[in-house]
Amino acid sequence: MIEKEVYILLTNTGSLLTKLIKLYTKKPYNHASIAFDHNLSEVYSFGRKTARNPFIGGFVKEDVREGLFKQADCALYSITVTESQIQKMKYYLQEIETQKKHYRYNFLGLFGVMFNKPLKRNNAFFCSQFVAFILKESTIIQFQKPISLIAPYDFQCVPNVHLVYEGKLKNYQNENIAEKHCIPLSEIGVFSNRLKWLSSFV
Repeated sequence: MIEKEVYILLTNTGSLLTKLIKLYTKKPYNHASIAFDHNLSEVYSFGRKTARNPFIGGFVKEDVREGLFKQADCALYSITVTESQIQKMKYYLQEIETQKKHYRYNFLGLFGVMFNKPLKRNNAFFCSQFVAFILKESTIIQFQKPISLIAPYDFQCVPNVHLVYEGKLKNYQNENIAEKHCIPLSEIGVFSNRLKWLSSFV
């Protein structure tokens, strides 16, 4: 059985909405997204659709290299899954994406979390509720409470979830770029030997 990794990205963008949520939660991260690769090129969540208006929200594919994410603090977690589970995740994502105009951000659900009262609404999610839905429906994580009560910090307590990185999101991205462009030591040795061989003809 081939196993792969998917990622849960927790962030604090410093936006007005996250500041308001943080006043209640007292937690460092108040937004959750799900990613299919460690480079974070495929990141999905429920959040703002426009940079200037946090109250227009829904299903979004996030560019974590732009906008509010550029100065965000983050914690990135990995979880091992099977190919079958990944296919299930992509199925549910595609179902939501193709119908995204019918989905909206579950602002009322945030109050449900505050008062520990599940408020389930049709075709509506807040960020961590969406991530929990994808993971639960794909049989990756079985949560001990309704997904409408799952907050971003709850993912940090899930068994078999491993911390990959914590710090500035832009620094993680810069590290990945550096890794892509570095030359392995083995190749440096080969390249050096070739230069010596060529220099013998000069």
